[in-house]
Amino acid sequence: MRAFRGASSANTAGIAKSMPDNQRVLIVTGASAGIGAALARAAGRTGYRVAIVARRAERLEEVARAIRDGGGTVVSIVGDVTAGDLPARIVDTTLSSFGRIDAVVNNAGSGALGALLDQTDAAIEAQWRLHVAAPLKLSRAALPHLEAARGQLVFLGSGIARVPLLNYGAYALAKAAIRAAATQLRRELRGRGVAVTYVDPGLVATEFHKAMGIERASDVPAASPERVARAILRGIARRSAVVNAVPLHTAAAALGEWSGTLADPFIISRLTPRKAAAPAQPPPVTPTPVTLSPSTSLRTGSVEGRQATSFDAALEAVARRMERVKLPAQFLRDALVPGAALELNALAMQWAGMPNKNERAALREALDALAAGGYLEPLADETWKVTRGADT
Repeated sequence: MRAFRGASSANTAGIAKSMPDNQRVLIVTGASAGIGAALARAAGRTGYRVAIVARRAERLEEVARAIRDGGGTVVSIVGDVTAGDLPARIVDTTLSSFGRIDAVVNNAGSGALGALLDQTDAAIEAQWRLHVAAPLKLSRAALPHLEAARGQLVFLGSGIARVPLLNYGAYALAKAAIRAAATQLRRELRGRGVAVTYVDPGLVATEFHKAMGIERASDVPAASPERVARAILRGIARRSAVVNAVPLHTAAAALGEWSGTLADPFIISRLTPRKAAAPAQPPPVTPTPVTLSPSTSLRTGSVEGRQATSFDAALEAVARRMERVKLPAQFLRDALVPGAALELNALAMQWAGMPNKNERAALREALDALAAGGYLEPLADETWKVTRGADT
């Protein structure tokens, strides 16, 4: 996973001293794109001081720059919300910059395409950690400060929490769990002065479906992220228990839930997601023969009949491609836990959050290179078993 890189260097020192003590502070995770980015920009325009969190430093900085250009105040925190130490660091950075926390919007999320029982343990666990465990950990870390401010927790759900769709795998389960968690927390925290809001965003025109490798439904008009952001800000202002950003979409999901098994034929025939057209694959790379001299430090050996190379040598052919997409070799090194199963979608989410086609293709090439080098053994399409660690 990508490590926490700290707060943005712009305007972090002395921010708390220069801003009014009563100006509200909003934390938004998953703020580099989609709903999170739109919400952060809208909050900055309407007087909030904003702490934004995401993996992709460059895109997060674009959002921060837009907020600053609009006269807002922002601090950026680059990191993976599923990393164990990040919730505390988010809270500490926000407090050191702004001195208070008024609302936490748990927005970070992504899906993984596949039938539930076809998904690997790693893919299922990744969905649970991202959509359930990480929001609860951040909420726990922020709770004392939300109590002090009589603040608010916000959880982003999905219509799929009501009506699970085929091939959304563990995503549907995780969203149903966070919907239940929001209801439970709303009741538990009512006496402590902390409001809890569950958001059903409806179908939204973001990168979500593209990152999953599916086509967004064309017969249902998708809402803009900006529309959903405005609805969330209204819900925060009103301390609403539920925000249905696109009421018509929520009503359709509620009808599907109420219909039970009667809705199954329609859901299976009309709402099963279609895979997006596969991106053009680059031509295969022909390995360059390497002549070893007695002084060469390259380690080789036999791994089940294949020639095994050193970790760095295995990635040499794709090193420039990895550099262009900013895929760290250390990320792959850390993933090589002998006996573990690596699933492309789950690994891509751990690395890039919402990977684009280029990032996903580069990761696939790197994994293929490691398989050729004797580190991985293919188990199924886009799934590998780790046969040895990077240092063995």
